[in-house]
Amino acid sequence: MTRAGKEPDRRLKTAKKRKASSQRWLERQLNDPYVKQAKADGYRSRAAYKLIELDDRFSLVRGAKRVVDLGITPGGWSQVVRKRAPRAGVVGIDLLETEPIEGVTIFQMDFMDDAAPQMLEDALDGPPDLVMSDMAANTVGHKQTDHLRTMALVEAAAWFACETLEEGGAFIAKVLAGGTDKDLLDLLKKHFKSVKHAKPPASRKGSSEWYVIAQGFKGRES
Repeated sequence: MTRAGKEPDRRLKTAKKRKASSQRWLERQLNDPYVKQAKADGYRSRAAYKLIELDDRFSLVRGAKRVVDLGITPGGWSQVVRKRAPRAGVVGIDLLETEPIEGVTIFQMDFMDDAAPQMLEDALDGPPDLVMSDMAANTVGHKQTDHLRTMALVEAAAWFACETLEEGGAFIAKVLAGGTDKDLLDLLKKHFKSVKHAKPPASRKGSSEWYVIAQGFKGRES
């Protein structure tokens, strides 16, 4: 037993073919309290707690009627919506295969496909009042390129939100360090009454991710 009954950090025996970076990632996963809590609560990933913490602060999910989840895989955010707004219609999309979630319509396709936005709209009985994006581009190892690729996805998600949300609706998206680019920030400020950035406690300290939260959609005539 350690002092105060605290469990000691778990360390993996180094495998001959395992890279040091993989070793560190596995040990971090084993010792991450959010990972352990996700397993206990039945969430598919620790990312669920990012949305929970943001919802506790900004009241994004409770009361939502129709929700779009962009970059749904593995499904943690939609699980949170199903628990916090069980009557809401939910549709998600991702390039990767996503295990079915009760009450959620899931499309496996590229959100940047020209047909994707209409498919998402058609899957809901009316315009969404919450558009969520946890999308991030696959990294290539070049910081500026990775940033531009991810922000292009955020911009596409923001335009989708501005073209589909019902009046009063909200948009939340993952952005990278430095926050939202000026043009995108101007777009959000034009169409939403409130635009803020936040880093939930569940987001690892060393991570470059932040979230932009836009609330009070003014309508498509703004």
